[in-house]
Amino acid sequence: MRRKSTVEHFFRFQYSLPAGYPEAMLEGWPLILFLHGAGERGDDIEKVTKHGIPKVVAEMDNFPFVTISPQCPDNHWWPELSDSLIVLLDYVVENFEIAENRIYLTGLSMGGYGTWHLAVKEPERFAAIAPICGGGFPLNGFPECLKRIAHLPVWTFHGEKDNVVPINESRVLVDFLESHGGKVRFTVYPDAEHDSWSVTYSNPELYEWFMSNERH
Repeated sequence: MRRKSTVEHFFRFQYSLPAGYPEAMLEGWPLILFLHGAGERGDDIEKVTKHGIPKVVAEMDNFPFVTISPQCPDNHWWPELSDSLIVLLDYVVENFEIAENRIYLTGLSMGGYGTWHLAVKEPERFAAIAPICGGGFPLNGFPECLKRIAHLPVWTFHGEKDNVVPINESRVLVDFLESHGGKVRFTVYPDAEHDSWSVTYSNPELYEWFMSNERH
């Protein structure tokens, strides 16, 4: 596993490549785009490795995905940067050996909001998404805009005792998706507060679920 960082298209980002890249997967490699939380914003790229996918990559010998983990600049929020994230994703697909039918999106807290918003912006781009303790802003058309991703496999996670992002932020979106035929799973951790991501990202079932979904 290799991890490097560079600067492209407004974002500084971390990326990792699986062992055997690129030869061992002739049809391209699955990709996870990870969006961090508000506390990791700034210009110190090492902050991005504190939680989530970059932390998992550092602790595993062979993580079987290409991973891209951009850093949100100070005084910005992921939901307002969807267009820039699309440019970054286009760059990655063009310059890495990526299976375009296996692109997965996940994020925590602010990145959970970013995950919902980016999926709605690009409803045909991802094979599955996994927002963690996020939500959707009514000013951006939520929850009605979720009709655009009723076809998309979603697995969302939240702590019942979250006092930073209330669990109702996820419940509203899950209820709307379910009422419109959405493919949604909702995992609630009864005793968890805001950190519902550590247990989620350490669970191998999440990555098995990602790989079970392919965009057609």
